[in-house]
Amino acid sequence: MTERLDRRRFHADWIAQLIGIAFFVYLFFGFMLLPCLNTLTSIFREKNAAGEADPFAVIRFFLAGSMGSYVWNSLKLAVLLVITVNVVGISIVLLTEYFDIKGAKILRLGYMTTMIYSGVALVTGYMFLYAGDGMLTSLMKNAFPNFNASWFSGFSAVLFTMTFACTSNHMLFLRNAIRGIDYNTVEAARNMGANPFKVLWKVVLPTLIPTLFSLTVMTFITGLCAMSAPTLLGYDSINPEIVRLAGSSTADESFPQARAALLSIILAMFTIVLLTVLSAYERKGHYLSVSKTKAKLQKQKITNPVANVIAHIYAYILFIIYMTPVVMIIIFSFQNHSAIRGKKLDLNGWTLINYIGKQDYSYTNDRGKVKTVVGAISGVFSNEKTLGGIKLSFLMSALAAAFACVIVVVACNYIFNKKHKKSGVVLEYALLFPWLLPTILICYSYRVYFNSDAVWYVGNQNLYFKENVRLLIVMAYTVTKLPFSLRMIKASFYAIDEELQDAAKNLGASPLRTFLKVKLPIILPSVLAVFALNFNALFTEYDMSATFQSPEGTTYAMVIQGMTADATRGANMNALGRRCASTVFIMIVSGLILYLVYGVGSRDLGERLEIKNRRRKRWEKLRGKTNKEGKANTQA
Repeated sequence: MTERLDRRRFHADWIAQLIGIAFFVYLFFGFMLLPCLNTLTSIFREKNAAGEADPFAVIRFFLAGSMGSYVWNSLKLAVLLVITVNVVGISIVLLTEYFDIKGAKILRLGYMTTMIYSGVALVTGYMFLYAGDGMLTSLMKNAFPNFNASWFSGFSAVLFTMTFACTSNHMLFLRNAIRGIDYNTVEAARNMGANPFKVLWKVVLPTLIPTLFSLTVMTFITGLCAMSAPTLLGYDSINPEIVRLAGSSTADESFPQARAALLSIILAMFTIVLLTVLSAYERKGHYLSVSKTKAKLQKQKITNPVANVIAHIYAYILFIIYMTPVVMIIIFSFQNHSAIRGKKLDLNGWTLINYIGKQDYSYTNDRGKVKTVVGAISGVFSNEKTLGGIKLSFLMSALAAAFACVIVVVACNYIFNKKHKKSGVVLEYALLFPWLLPTILICYSYRVYFNSDAVWYVGNQNLYFKENVRLLIVMAYTVTKLPFSLRMIKASFYAIDEELQDAAKNLGASPLRTFLKVKLPIILPSVLAVFALNFNALFTEYDMSATFQSPEGTTYAMVIQGMTADATRGANMNALGRRCASTVFIMIVSGLILYLVYGVGSRDLGERLEIKNRRRKRWEKLRGKTNKEGKANTQA
């Protein structure tokens, strides 16, 4: 009887494993490999003006035309962004974590605001202040009539915006690295007579080189693949040009699809080279000699009074740059449409109309007649287009984040069960495959490959047709989040004690039951954290949304991007106010998720028990005080 049960369990596990392998092979070849290969080969399938096959027509066009300027512009942005982001990113971490600066906690909160709003929301926030009709630009124009109102556009505006937008990685990773420095090494250098800045240069910064190198590569790739800032601020870089060409046709210009494919491949080549260099650098290994008893880093006082004043001034100037867009957006999200359009604060114009409700808009035309546009003023949660974008982005982001976590959890379980077999290694590298390619290449490949009724992989269905595009967006979201999810969730599997698995096996539990009852509860907090971070990143994602732009696939980011155009057409008079309210809504959602992940979710069992104990004592004290007051009233 026991042998029969074991045989049934073996067959059930074997069938489940076979189904899982078949599904992953289908996913890898159908949604990773084949679309990208189709994009690569499309470059060499074009025909010349005579109608003859010419494999190098697109390449000659690239070398002879202006396409090279897009590559050069992206490279220039990436190189300069590495310099500016590292200067600002390193300085804000040092000011809040290494040097003793007054108000460091407040400064830290200001510097971390880019973690709760980014992408198109952040760019539109900066445009609200600095664009031609922006608040601060209007003030400068009134004060100095010759001031150039269009100064915030093109390369300089993109560089300025992305410099402060990309420092969130420094606040996450470099901050953790500098807090992990052994203070004994710093103290030893100080005892030898070194001043604080020499200790910083000779002792602290060398230990941060591995982290800084990784951040540099990440920043370079971000600048190279920039999308939202160049699109909204008018800078000709690779990604916006790929999206433009993807929506063009041969009637408008010469082989636009193949040109878009070539630019995508160029981006992929840069990304692969950079990731290869990063991997080779990491394999070298970096070691730091520390004392046996590690001491917590203590903040260093700047003894030179002049340097101390300069450091404080610099810290608070950065704080103002970071916080001004946030504060102004929050304030103006509660202002009426006339105050927002005039970029002037009206103390009598406070309203909630940008969030909820509808109003009619009345105006006097050129003939002196009063016209009324019914429902022209509407809030975020009362405007059908905006609310539809929120619902669609919420649903697709949640599904993609969940799919990515489920796929990676099952894959990690298989990888750890097959530690010493090639199949586990192959599966791991297959999941990391999307990291080798820029997001725009994957999305463009999907748009071209699945925009056909002849793809047998998906039942000869056109996935770019009408509502089908939503499934295509979910698949693109899922695939692009697989590498990140793998890196995070795989680390949690190392926390599983193998003795627990052996005990479950000895008790007769099948591998599936062992996974569900033993492994999954241990890794579940990490999986939920990864789900939250994936959702947070996808909810306001712009790059992929722009590539798949269609009436049925208009995401929240695309709605926000189009609000300025709505205001210009007059269809929605408070579109700018609704854009401010949308940014505040994104901040709230992102902040809540980050708090759940890095606040509540990061607490260990001891911290949770301590908090629970404090709450219990507070409640008992409050209840005791209430009982005493009740007895006193009774006696009276």
